[in-house]
Amino acid sequence: MANLRAARTTGDRVEPFDLLMMERAIALAQQATLLGEVPVGAVVFRGRDIVAEGFNRRESTKDPTAHAEMVAIAEAGRRLSEWRLNDCTLVVTLEPCPMCAGALVNARIGRVIYGARDPKAGACESLYRIPTDERLNHRVEMIGGVMADACGRLLTDFFRHRRRERRSGSHGLCA
Repeated sequence: MANLRAARTTGDRVEPFDLLMMERAIALAQQATLLGEVPVGAVVFRGRDIVAEGFNRRESTKDPTAHAEMVAIAEAGRRLSEWRLNDCTLVVTLEPCPMCAGALVNARIGRVIYGARDPKAGACESLYRIPTDERLNHRVEMIGGVMADACGRLLTDFFRHRRRERRSGSHGLCA
């Protein structure tokens, strides 16, 4: 699809501010790790203003919908007093899942920049292409693979640590 293009480094559609926002999303993902959450962070911005931020909170809230993207999108709607987020960009460290990809379409997000691909649940490129599906009433501009190595490393390190904990029987927080 024409709207979906991987961008491994700064390209014509990925600007320095986008990279700054990905760095912020990575910092949020690191906060999630400290709480024992899967390290995914998200930032919604409009122009050069951060509208909302979020990181995974499923474990701490016991809410299966508390993905980083969902937290950030909901907060953006509240802060802007608007559910249509056409002029906003969402930056997230991991390719959105089907639930989050559907929320992107329903929130009318204008653009999404994500880091690591998700071969097991990715619904923007890996398994499905929900945000760019021409059968839907809104299409989201997608840019994937931005700072993918750094984003993927957070997840790899987190799950490696979790497997070690399970083998050793300890249940401390990941650092």
